[in-house]
Amino acid sequence: MATPLSDTPLSPLRTVAVVGLGTMGTGIAEVLAAAGRDVIGIDVSEVQAAKCVAALEASTARAVERGRLTGQQRAELLARVTTGTDLSAAAPADLVIEVAPESYEIKQQVFRELDGIVRPDAVLATGTNALSVTRLAADSAHPERVLGLHFFNPAPAMKLVEVVSSVLTAPAAVTAVTDLALDLGKEPVAVGDRPGFVADGLLFGYLNQAAAMYEARYASREDIDAAMRLGCGLPMGPLALLDLIGIDTARTVLEAMYTASRDRLHAPAPILKQLSGAGLTGRKAGRGFYTYEAPGSGTVVADALTPREDGPSAVGRPVRSVGVAGSGTMASGIAEVFAKAGFEVVLAARSEEKARAAKARIGKSLSRSVDKGRMTAEAAASTLDLIRATGTYDDFADVDLAVEAVAEDLEVKRRLFTTLDKVCKPGAVLATTTSSLPVVACARATSRPQDVIGMHFFNPAPAMKLVEVVRTVLTGDDVHATVREVCAKIRKHAVDCGDRAGFIVNALLFPYLNNAVKMVQEHYATLDDIDAAMKLGGGYPMGPFELLDVVGLDVSLAIEKVLHREFRDPGLAPAPLLEHLVAAGCLGRKTGRGFREHAKR
Repeated sequence: MATPLSDTPLSPLRTVAVVGLGTMGTGIAEVLAAAGRDVIGIDVSEVQAAKCVAALEASTARAVERGRLTGQQRAELLARVTTGTDLSAAAPADLVIEVAPESYEIKQQVFRELDGIVRPDAVLATGTNALSVTRLAADSAHPERVLGLHFFNPAPAMKLVEVVSSVLTAPAAVTAVTDLALDLGKEPVAVGDRPGFVADGLLFGYLNQAAAMYEARYASREDIDAAMRLGCGLPMGPLALLDLIGIDTARTVLEAMYTASRDRLHAPAPILKQLSGAGLTGRKAGRGFYTYEAPGSGTVVADALTPREDGPSAVGRPVRSVGVAGSGTMASGIAEVFAKAGFEVVLAARSEEKARAAKARIGKSLSRSVDKGRMTAEAAASTLDLIRATGTYDDFADVDLAVEAVAEDLEVKRRLFTTLDKVCKPGAVLATTTSSLPVVACARATSRPQDVIGMHFFNPAPAMKLVEVVRTVLTGDDVHATVREVCAKIRKHAVDCGDRAGFIVNALLFPYLNNAVKMVQEHYATLDDIDAAMKLGGGYPMGPFELLDVVGLDVSLAIEKVLHREFRDPGLAPAPLLEHLVAAGCLGRKTGRGFREHAKR
């Protein structure tokens, strides 16, 4: 007779019941069957059980067409899956994975019934991403066998699986499901029991802030999504992702997170309640933040909020020549971008020597492009010829657009704008590339604030497609139109935003990075597990700690402080661990040590 779980290792989990055959349950069933497990699919709805079978047949047929499965392998996979509506069918299971709706009442009822059905040594796993695993376990007759097993959608494609232990979970259960995850070809990450775990704990706070940003009409849905895709390399923008996840689901997760943390960043944005209350839950409903071709479709169609391509706009000023102030990486990158687009460029620095060094850096960059076959040697030479290096800003006298790219220090920038105001001709547009400082402060340093605007390029400027175009309350319509037209000519994607700390990208990115630091500070998860979770579960090109070390911990701390000062939200206060590392001189790759050790440059 089987006995309840102890610390004794369990036998391999060969037969697995999946309770709840929606999109996630169906995906998990496919993953298990593909790895040779016998799968018992159970759903209260006969229709949903039939949909699961049809989805598996369609998915495996596509796999055969693409050469990923043979016909024989497909037949064997499908034969390993049985479906039904009676929970008692789970009796022979070594493991039950519950993916019922996100409701304590529903999940607890499933676990109570399973207690009387499965063997005492069977493992019970919940697929929740929002509810307390401990609370679910405590209601079970055998809490030591209950844990969380959080797959990501689509389960066959996503590599991450979060293995969630409560204080009651037996180590043998954790080991057994971790071994199973590895056998499924997944990468398991061990986490403790708190709402959102690692990946969703970081992801949903970011999504919530994006929804609030849109609700405040700070930027359009298209510009918010484009900014995060192009500025951070994310596979989807936050509002499109909310539509994919389900706005009602996101609200449920955030409610659970806020209940646990009382962090205002987790308090669901009111628009999430409004949309879900109206049934506008995203793709599954055919409408959420965007409108879709049909319920369940991923094809966005135009609606009343879609920007008009031919909409009325002011006429911009002609721009033939551009001045770039600065000699660092950003300044030389911006000068290269303008020269490649055929503009005459004056590259000015505090000394002629620094300006020449910046131009030499551009020459090396162009040579690399030639070596990689991206441009001809003749094109590189003619591009470099368009750039004139100088040690005086007096040479900006005839430029049509002056772009400031000096140190991120407000007083330095204000002094430069006072100089530009004196040397640039009337009608010249003056732009700052600041990533966090108030553009209007630069504008007020001049006698022509209507001519001043923000053009926030991203590093490296030649490669990154995004430019945040930042209007102040004083910026002229024709100046805004000028910069939009220039962005099109230099083949950059311009997004509009107002003059507030962080603009779009940094206002959404840095609180996410700060929250990741807090997770490590609280010993909730390791650097490696958090980085893996966000890359594998969120599709991020870099984990938060990899990115922090690249950006520079000092730069990150400075931006966090600006955001905290502007919005006065306690949740935006810089994590003490970040402040301690900066104080210790551990600034990331540039110093050889940040969150990790690096070879010094």
